Order: sequence, then structure tokens, then C-alpha cells
Amino acid sequence: MKNLYIALSFAVGTLTISAQNKDTKTADNLFNKFEYVDAAKEYMKLVENGKSDGYVYKQLADSYYNMFNPAEASKWYAKAVETNQDAETYYRYAQMLKANGKYEEANKQMQKFASMSPSDSRAKAFKENPNYIPRLLGKTKQYDVNSMDVSSDKAEFGPVLYDNAFYFTSARNGARKTYGWNEEPYLDIYKADYNTDGTITNASPVTSLNSKWHDGPITLSSDGNTAYFSSESFKEGESEKVKQLKAKFSQVYIFKATKNGDAWGNITPLPFNSKEYSCANPSLSRDGKTLYFSSNMPGGIGGIDIWKVSVTPEGTFGTPENLGKGVNTEGNESFPFIADDNKTLYFASAGRQGFGGYDVFEYDTTKSADAVNMGKPVNSEKDDFSFSFNSQKNVGFLASNRNGNDDIFGAIPVCGVDVLVVVTDAKTGAILTNATVSILDDKKNVIATETSNDKGEVKYRVECEKPYVVQVAKDGYEGNTFAVAKSKGPSSKVDAALQPIDVIVTPTEIVLKPIYFEFDKSNITQEGAFELDKLVQVMKNNDKLVVLAKSHTDNRGSDRYNLNLSERRAKSTVQYIISKGIDASRISGKGMGESEPKVDCGKDCTEEQHAQNRRSEFLIVK
Repeated sequence: MKNLYIALSFAVGTLTISAQNKDTKTADNLFNKFEYVDAAKEYMKLVENGKSDGYVYKQLADSYYNMFNPAEASKWYAKAVETNQDAETYYRYAQMLKANGKYEEANKQMQKFASMSPSDSRAKAFKENPNYIPRLLGKTKQYDVNSMDVSSDKAEFGPVLYDNAFYFTSARNGARKTYGWNEEPYLDIYKADYNTDGTITNASPVTSLNSKWHDGPITLSSDGNTAYFSSESFKEGESEKVKQLKAKFSQVYIFKATKNGDAWGNITPLPFNSKEYSCANPSLSRDGKTLYFSSNMPGGIGGIDIWKVSVTPEGTFGTPENLGKGVNTEGNESFPFIADDNKTLYFASAGRQGFGGYDVFEYDTTKSADAVNMGKPVNSEKDDFSFSFNSQKNVGFLASNRNGNDDIFGAIPVCGVDVLVVVTDAKTGAILTNATVSILDDKKNVIATETSNDKGEVKYRVECEKPYVVQVAKDGYEGNTFAVAKSKGPSSKVDAALQPIDVIVTPTEIVLKPIYFEFDKSNITQEGAFELDKLVQVMKNNDKLVVLAKSHTDNRGSDRYNLNLSERRAKSTVQYIISKGIDASRISGKGMGESEPKVDCGKDCTEEQHAQNRRSEFLIVK
């Protein structure tokens, strides 16, 4: 039924992956020996010589994945998935994208992974919560949106709340004449009670405003004594006959009414109404000085535009002004609502980029920036429009046909916390710029990764009452994690003081925090990378230092299996160090299997003891 106002206005005027071959033999052999740096070089030669395919791209990406180089891994996974890949490749690609802060792209790859491996627990977890936390919560989820019982099986829209009086427009009156557009009754203005528990009851038509034609939506002055509402020009005896359609059409006009006891009277059309165009959907600012409305009057940008007109204390009106390109497009913009602050304008647009149909946008009338899409769940793939907000009750309302009919929904603001991370030198207090800061949820999923600015700051917006962790790293400093406590907001500060790298170097050993591996795996984790960067820094500062990396496993599995596993872990460690610019002649690795446990717990090891035994140690050779 929202399209009524537009109608009235315009009626009158795949390839399979190749297997290993002789070209890839050298690179494959290096890869299978876990020499990922050299393997990557050999795969790159194939790319440069025009001998690449999906297999080569995947192997190249996997090489960087195992070296924990998210940027390069993502680059080559993107090429790899241009051809069909196995499910795990899509999963790894998603993980690398997340590490780069590219969450929407990561979700696309997770969707592919989930479709290929629906029974995988990772796939199930993704389906349950695909987006984690939007990087910009205020843009992607500003409100929780809920259906409201005030809706009927007919069209309702234009919801506005003044004190405890809830007004809306509805076609529910079955006693009314039906309208040929959709065989629903003509629209009426309704008033209902807004209760302390958020329910809306006792809806009844505002008979002193309703006519036999379409009426609504409505807007009220702050004192509740003046109303502006939409109705048809038939009310003034004005219409136009279209012979081809064998019908008469009215325009939509805006009318003013004043309170007369419990009823409305003195109903008069506004002076800028015209038989040549429509004016509809009024919204009066709380100071009573500006009336916003939609119209296809001359001078607009295209279609239906949002306009404003000044209102004097004497009740006269200025010349309507188009709100310009910050709001309007060549498409249709309608249903304006000016918030209680007299500057925030909400409106619906079918011309701006959105999810589909009409979307609700937010616009600061005091700035020149473009309007901003309010994101989901306010918007959907269907029509979403006539958004309003009552700051006193801290509740919003909108209409949407996302369920197949124009219904009214409640919009409750989502509680968000603005997290400010400030990175400093723990010894001097100096600000640290260009530090890498990642924020993780309670499941250790990386939500976003940013770089500290010239003030050492990184800002994130997260959900209330949920714990988070930030990981911070910078060359020359020990990487560290800092807790972000549960909070109701509105803000939280994290002082991330990093210790300058001061690694203990004995005559025989470089003592780092343990480099732990996940059970039965040999790839370098993000936590492991933070710690290994300290070793890299020590070796760069001491260019004659030669190091042996010894890798150990826990005692689960056979001796042979554990020895092979530790060899793979040692090679992963060595490859990571080399990938950071250390010459291969200065770092070597040796797998020790389970032969030298840190905790000799036999067959009765706890999970914590097993984890301590899965480690790497660094001995000084010379």
C-alpha cells in the first residue's frame, strides 16, 4: 500500500584440477618435505612461466598457509578457487581472509565449504552464526527488529509514537470501500495505546480525520495540538480523468488539523499542494519549525524526492526545498521522519544501493555527507520503510513487507561498546604506531585486524556483555594479548603496553615462551607466530647466530608417528623463520618425537601436560 502514493503521483502523468605432473615435481617434492619457502618459489616459477593451474595455485596458497602468511595465502587461494577445489581449501581460504579482516569474503568461502561438508562441525557452527560480529556494528546491526501484534492481515505502515499515543495507517477497516489496487479497504489513520511493557492495544480509527478516501500517515506537533496528515485531493474536489484508463485519479495532498477537545477540526490543505503533483508522508520537527515530506513536484532530482518547508510561528509556510543528492536520487525516496534531535532524518529509498526494494537510510541534515544504509535487520531483501524513533522511550518502529504484507515492526537499539585500544611501549610509555591489533571473540575467532594510528589507537565496536581479547604485535616488541571485559558500554579502553623484546639468551639456548602446536597438527598458529617473531628479532640483531630448533610431541600415538610429526613441526618452525628473512644456513630443525618430554607423566598425562610436551626449543649451535 505504500506504493499507493507513487501510483497516484504517476498515474496522471568448472574445470577439474590437474594432478601432479613433471612440471610440478620439484615444487611438490619441496612441499612434501615441508620446505615451504622454496616450494613457494618453485610454484611461483610455474606461474611466471605460464604453467600454472588450479593445482599449482592451491599448492602455492597452502605453502603460505603453513607459513602463516595470510596476505599471500589469500591471494593464491583466490586464484585456486576459480577452479573446483576440495572442501578444506575453501575453509583455509576463509580462515586466511578472516586473518586479513575480510569477513564478507570469508563468509562466501565458508558458505561454499558448508555446502560441500554439511556434517562438518565447522560447517554447522558457521550456519548457526555466519557473521560473528559485524565489523561496524552500528552499520550492520543497529537494532533488533521484532514483529508486533498491532499488525493485521491488511496493510499497516507509518508508525509514530508521541508520549503514549501510537499512531499508524491501516487498511484493516472491513466496513470501508475496497480499493482496486489490491482489493483492500481504503486507508485510515488509527490511534492506539502504547503500554509500559511495550505492547500496543486498543487501536481505533481517528474518525475526525478519516474520510471516505485514503488517509494517513500522520505527524503531530510536540504539544500534540497540531497534526499534518496525507489524504487525497478528492477531499478538495480535485482530480483528473485519464481517458485511456477510464478512471479518475487524485493527487496526494497534505492537510493540517488542530485539536478541538478530544477531536480534530479546522482541516485545511497546505498551500503548496497542487493538481500537478503529490505531496505526502509529512514529518514535523520537534521544534515545529520544519516540515519534511515526499513529493514529485518540479525541481526534484527524479521520481519521488524528500523535501522540507519552513513553518513560521504564525503557521505560514516558506518555499519547499529539495534535500539534494545527499538524500535523493533519480529513483524514489519517501517516508521521511525527523528525529527528536531535529537533525537526524530517516527515510526510505529505492534508488540507493540496498538489499532490495525500499531500504531505510539515516541522514544527518547538518552535514553534507551522503545518507547511510541502516543495514540488517532494519532492512531486508523486501520493502522496508516509514522508520520512526522515539528517544524518550528508546524505541523505533518501521513497516516492512518481508513477511509478505505491509506490517509494523518494533526496532530496539542494540547495545554496543566502542572499544579503544591504545598501544604503548611498556618501559617508556611512548606511543607505538603501525602496531598490528586483532580483536577476537570468546571462541578465538578473529573479528577484525587493524593498524594503530599516529596516536597508537585502534577502535572497534563490539556487542555488550560479551568478553573479547585483543592481540597486539609490533616488530621489536613482544606480542601480547589483552582482555576486553564484559561491558554495557558505551565505551571501554584497553591500555596495550608492549614489552620491548628482551629475550633471555644463554650460552647454549634462546629461551622463549613455549611454541605450542595444536594436537596432531604441524602448521604455525597465530600465537606461535607472535612468539617466533621474537626469535627472528634476536637473529636479526645477532647476524652470526646459528640456531637449531628442536620439536617435541606428546606421547599419544606410536613412536614412529610422533617422530614424523615432530619432524614436520620442526620444518614448519624453520620455514617460518626463513620466511621472515633469516638465511636458511642459520636455522635448522630436528624432530625429537616423544623422547624428551618436558613433563614425564607417562600414560596419565592431563591435557595441559600433553600441551606442554608439544613444544619447540631453540639451541645455539654457534
